[in-house]
Amino acid sequence: MRLLIAAVGKLKQGPERELYAHYLARAEALGRSLSLSPLANLELSESKAPNAEARCAAEADALLAKVPSGHTLISLDPAGKMLSSEAFAAALAKYRDGGAGGLAFLIGGADGLGQTVRDKADLVLSLGPMTLPHGLARIVLAEQLYRAMTILAGHPYHRA
Repeated sequence: MRLLIAAVGKLKQGPERELYAHYLARAEALGRSLSLSPLANLELSESKAPNAEARCAAEADALLAKVPSGHTLISLDPAGKMLSSEAFAAALAKYRDGGAGGLAFLIGGADGLGQTVRDKADLVLSLGPMTLPHGLARIVLAEQLYRAMTILAGHPYHRA
C-alpha cells in the first residue's frame, strides 16, 4: 500500500527538514517488508488568498487535486480522533489488509485544513490538542508512521 504525506508549506533547509527526512527514510526502508511503501512526500505552496477562509478552501482544493486516485484520505486536524501508537499501527494494518491502494495524510497550512478535506477524509486524525508548527507536525507524523511500522514488525523500537 502506497503512503503519501501531502502538506501545505515548504520546510526550510535545516534541522526540521533533516529530522523529517530521517524518519521518512526509516519508514520507507521498513515499510517495504510490510507492504507499506513507497512513502512519498509532497509539499504544496501556501495560498495567497486574501483571508483565512479563502486560503483554507484554496489549499484544500490543491491538496485534493494532488492525491492519486485509489488513496484513502486521512486528514490531520487538532479536533480529530486521537489514537495511541498501537491503535495507529492497527489502523494502518487494517487499511493495508482491507485492500486500500494507498493512504494520503493531508496537512493544511497555517490557517488549518479546509472543511472539504475533512469531509472527504476517511479518518480525521489529531496529533494532540496542542497547536504544533506544521513542520513539527510532519516530523511527528513521520515518526509515528515509522513507530507504527516497528510495532507491526515486532521491532524493539517501540517499548511502551
